[in-house]
Amino acid sequence: MLRNLKDMEHLSIAAIDGIVGRVRDFYFDDDAWVLRYFIVETHDQSPQRRVLISPIAAGRPDWIHKVLPVSITQKQVGASPNIDIDKPVSRQQEVGYLGYFGYGAYWGGGGLWGAGMYPDILQGGLQPTGTHVNDDPHLRSVNAVMRYYVHAEDGDIGHIDGFLVDERSWAIRYLIINTSNWWLGHPVIIAPEWIDHVDWAESTVYIDLSRQAIKDSPRYDPAVPLDSDREAVLRAHYRRSP
Repeated sequence: MLRNLKDMEHLSIAAIDGIVGRVRDFYFDDDAWVLRYFIVETHDQSPQRRVLISPIAAGRPDWIHKVLPVSITQKQVGASPNIDIDKPVSRQQEVGYLGYFGYGAYWGGGGLWGAGMYPDILQGGLQPTGTHVNDDPHLRSVNAVMRYYVHAEDGDIGHIDGFLVDERSWAIRYLIINTSNWWLGHPVIIAPEWIDHVDWAESTVYIDLSRQAIKDSPRYDPAVPLDSDREAVLRAHYRRSP
């Protein structure tokens, strides 16, 4: 099922032995467009500490109680490697983090998560080696990217106002675009594979679609679940394959 990331903000993180904190932000991979880490603010220290928790440890969210269960302990979270969230996270730091929890590396292998499509395949996997420690990790803060400008082939169309994520694979399936600063119409959704490129320095996403095609696209209604039939209509409108 697809979820707006805004619904995941402030989810409580429930370790095996108790609540460890709340979700404050996310890191996504700007190459594969997959969430790689939850940025969690712990409540057991003063000043509060922000830590990374990987979807590899995550279970299915409990939306009624706003809780995300994870298969690690409070002690593991408390003793996890210190990473300065205010600075870019290096691949070397990721190697140390994944090695600490005994997870396999998500990079390489051809799938969204190593050789597979879902993060649980990396639980108890081989610890990551130093082969890729100098790679660019492509990690971006969701909060930082929110409100990036979006530019079609022939002009601006609005700004990013949300992300729709598959809560099993944690892949970003669609960007929600607010078009109110272009025309008084409906919000639209755009798949990451329709992005031509992103100018990170200029905070602008360039889409390989025309303004008219976007303006004529099916209305996105957040109150209506985006099922396979609605996705098929959307992709048919843009003449994109399923």
